[in-house]
Amino acid sequence: MSWEVDFFMRAYNPKEIEPKWQKKWEEEDFYRTKTDPSRTKYYVLEMFPYPSGKLHMGHMRVYSIGDVLARFLRMRGYNVLHPMGWDAFGLPAENAAIENNVGPARWTSENISFMKKQQKSLGVSYDWEREVTTCNPDYYRWTQWLFLLFYKRGLAYKKKARVNWCPQCETVLANEQVEGGVCWRCSSTVEFRELEQWFLKITDYADRLLDDLELLEGWPERVKLMQKNWIGRSEGAEIAFRLKDFDEELRVFTTRSDTLFGVTYMVLAPEHPLVDKLVSGTEKEAEVREFVNKVKFENEISRTSAETEKIGVFTGRTCINPVNGEEVPILVGNYVLMSYGTGAVMGVPAHDERDFQFARKYNLPIRVVIQPEGEVLKEETMTEAYTGPGRMVNSGQFNGLPNEEGINAVIAYLEKHNLGSRKVTYRLRDWLISRQRYWGAPIPIVYCEKCGIVPVPEDELPVILPTNITLKREGGSPLAGLEDFVWTECPRCGGKTRRETDTMDTFICSSWYFLRYASPKLDRAPFSREDVDYWMPVDQYIGGIEHAVLHLLYARFFMKVIYDAGLAKVQEPFKRLLAQGMVYKDGAKMSKSKGNVVSPDEIIEKYGADTGRLFILFASPPEKDLEWSDQGVEGCHRFLRRVWRLINENKHFVELNGKGTPFNGEAEQKLRYHIHAAIKKVTEDIEERFNFNTAISAIMELVNATYSYLDKAAEGEPDRRVIAEALKTIVILLAPFAPHITEEMWQLLGHKDSIHLQAWPDYDEEALRVEQVEVVVQINGKVRGRIMIPADADKEQMLAAAHGQERIRNLLAGKEILKEVTVPGKLVNIVVR
Repeated sequence: MSWEVDFFMRAYNPKEIEPKWQKKWEEEDFYRTKTDPSRTKYYVLEMFPYPSGKLHMGHMRVYSIGDVLARFLRMRGYNVLHPMGWDAFGLPAENAAIENNVGPARWTSENISFMKKQQKSLGVSYDWEREVTTCNPDYYRWTQWLFLLFYKRGLAYKKKARVNWCPQCETVLANEQVEGGVCWRCSSTVEFRELEQWFLKITDYADRLLDDLELLEGWPERVKLMQKNWIGRSEGAEIAFRLKDFDEELRVFTTRSDTLFGVTYMVLAPEHPLVDKLVSGTEKEAEVREFVNKVKFENEISRTSAETEKIGVFTGRTCINPVNGEEVPILVGNYVLMSYGTGAVMGVPAHDERDFQFARKYNLPIRVVIQPEGEVLKEETMTEAYTGPGRMVNSGQFNGLPNEEGINAVIAYLEKHNLGSRKVTYRLRDWLISRQRYWGAPIPIVYCEKCGIVPVPEDELPVILPTNITLKREGGSPLAGLEDFVWTECPRCGGKTRRETDTMDTFICSSWYFLRYASPKLDRAPFSREDVDYWMPVDQYIGGIEHAVLHLLYARFFMKVIYDAGLAKVQEPFKRLLAQGMVYKDGAKMSKSKGNVVSPDEIIEKYGADTGRLFILFASPPEKDLEWSDQGVEGCHRFLRRVWRLINENKHFVELNGKGTPFNGEAEQKLRYHIHAAIKKVTEDIEERFNFNTAISAIMELVNATYSYLDKAAEGEPDRRVIAEALKTIVILLAPFAPHITEEMWQLLGHKDSIHLQAWPDYDEEALRVEQVEVVVQINGKVRGRIMIPADADKEQMLAAAHGQERIRNLLAGKEILKEVTVPGKLVNIVVR
């Protein structure tokens, strides 16, 4: 393509330049991407936003990071997929619609239009032809199709369960959506209810989700650790304690079977089904029931917190320790959860600190069964539990065994005598996906009195979410009251049947959107196998650390199910992950409540998008938090004006097809060194390290070196070829960071095509081989001179050159030299007193 511009010397004006190039890019479909197996692909993806109404600086940061990478890789020759869409279902839209007396669909659509305009004003190189919006029927049709896939494969089921309930949002929350005992959306205290709910069997994939973390070499270790801890795989034994006076067993899970002889009490969760049976009709019944009613509705997070006091009550019942026949008292305690393990915990106070404190509080026995080497623990003098290694004591036939060996030995004994068995448990629970709200994808299930639960046939999808509704703050979802929606015909028997009125958790929508980008217009399947096999996995995924457990875990689960169904060849969706840092101002995270918000629109209006992008990439490495600085923004704007002036004032030196002799002068060689050092540094910083801040620094250094060369050459005849090389290199290296101004400057240099179509330059190793370098000479850390020395000078040569300077000799006269430090090719520091 040919884009000609008439140029004359003028001031840098981003308000003129940026809209012009954005319009050209859009008119030319400049960033349209096609599947092309003949080319090497690269899939760059930023997490798609919720259309809340306006972009904030966090958005600007993540989009700028992704766009630099996408633009750079295109110039490196890759076929780059860089799409964008909208995570559009969800409770905030519903609440905002109620607040503003407008339908969620309209509110969401208007927000998307506004935010899309903002994104385009940032100059981000998205292929908008691939845009997806999760609340559109052409998207949630396939969300429903995937739900049916899970259902057919036995991975979706409905059951009555004790669930997390947010009274403010009036809906169920998944365990992952309860943070510190409060709702992740509105921060209301979470309650518990018993409801019939739909679940996905993510626990069937627990081992694979855990084991395959090892495949994710490009993920931050802290994110992998968060997922590992959330899955919470524990290996141990499930042991049967016979209930005295009952023909039943109480089963407990433990990872420390080596301490089984040290059990002195048992604690049940208040919700445990045996509690009622144990105390019914006894003198302890009233006391236990009062305790249970008080505790069972307390938040699970606070109940298990280290800061929460551990309390319990005796049931008056006992159970029998299977290895020594001792009677063990049974209590009900606030710190035991029915949702984890078996809902029962064996108390080993000598070797567990929580159990130790609980035993001291309730005067329960303590028995040492692990003795450390060279030490004898006595129960009556212990001030804390001993949790280290040692040899088993007071443990019958296992006495003397190292406790690590004792774990397996005791499990073997239990299995041999049918008293227990080896078992693996997980902290991870099945994913509760039912939501009692309106603005979500309808669950494609009907309930027929004759046929039971019936999935909606695929050819009847999507089950359309009605829009003729009235939302109210109280009362939850209106779907159950819409007769036309609720009642339909059974697909099997033709009789009258009732639709499911719960909608799906919005995390379902975001668990597969990256696949839809591969085939966004396809109407016969959620995605094309050919397209997905070409584009997947996402090569670089970019988003916040807050999604480490929720979205990222769910997306990995979905990808594995899709792989197992034969719909894709990859098992992991994201090859590399960058969790970018937060944006702060005045030491606090930007927020309306703190009054420290800086809008991207403000920056674009005052300085232009290129300045905003440059600052947000220069101020901090992408994975670190960024402190906003108005002075820093000003500095980046001054730099762009300086580059603009450099190109304008020296464009006449550029001859597109000029020829010349080799660069023989010392000044020319020095500038060429800076040119190719910058190419090397910027390339490696983007491609290998994502150190965008240091890449920008390298460009700034090249600009300085170019100005310095021009200043020194002003009296003579500067080398047109080296100036041309420097100017072209500056513009090309800056292009991924500041896409608008570089388009304009590329035209200034006489080119008719786009800067973003240029091949990324390779650095010249010969140019990086310099004969002499300038070295700083310091005395006690202060710069006192500079010397020119051979590039390969050793320590003795560097020191000799430094001492050879008259000024340095004079400064050292009469002083004792304590130490001399050299940094090859850079520095001499002489320490004196």
